[in-house]
Amino acid sequence: MANEVLVRRDGRIGHLTLNRPHAMNAVTVALAKALEDGVRQLSDKVDVMVITGAGGNLCVGGDVGEVDRLRKQGRDALAELFVSFRRALAAVAEAPIPVVVVVEGHAVAGGFELIQACDIALAAEDARLADIHARFGQVPGGGGTQRLARIVGPARALGLILTGDRISGARAAEWGLVYRAVPRGELDTARDELLARLVGGSRAALAASKRLVRASAETSLEEGLDLELHAVLDHLVGPDGDAAIAAFTTREGGQ
Repeated sequence: MANEVLVRRDGRIGHLTLNRPHAMNAVTVALAKALEDGVRQLSDKVDVMVITGAGGNLCVGGDVGEVDRLRKQGRDALAELFVSFRRALAAVAEAPIPVVVVVEGHAVAGGFELIQACDIALAAEDARLADIHARFGQVPGGGGTQRLARIVGPARALGLILTGDRISGARAAEWGLVYRAVPRGELDTARDELLARLVGGSRAALAASKRLVRASAETSLEEGLDLELHAVLDHLVGPDGDAAIAAFTTREGGQ
């Protein structure tokens, strides 16, 4: 398929759609590179972006045919798939805007890892999430061994990774892996409402908050608090400070 990731801009909102529905949006080198390119292309043009999957599924991980083909070519050829996907997820983390992922249908293996890399995940309650690598004698290669424990804790991360157990979107919300889960019929409305709220925020403030939360996984508490102090002072005494104070003083009802 020529366009493995569909990229479009709708005003201040960017849309990225994984577009291999015939393969349940399985990841190829081309898809991974297109995802990175799409994220970087939109980052400076919109205030929020949303990632979805075509055909009723988010993503089922690496394309088995591609993995086998590259494996037969040798280590370096196979590494390109994992490095390309890693770069795509890094682009999500580095984007100076919120990146939302909408989860429906299957989100397993690489699709499960994609969720972990995004800023906010919104899921259908009946979505099916899992790290299935262990079921097939494989090791996660899209960051799951590093990100998942930071999100749900080591006990749940090890349980999910070592057993390959599947959880629903509703359970994922209970565990803090996704921000919110809603009935499938309400997913589009919930997505639109969330995007509208994010678009209405201060781009600079949201970017700073995202950067600080991301940094918290790599710094001590004291170092993180110092970063936060510098960020809030820079924001309030900089060009965005007047708007921030005005927003507080003019809010309705003092709330």
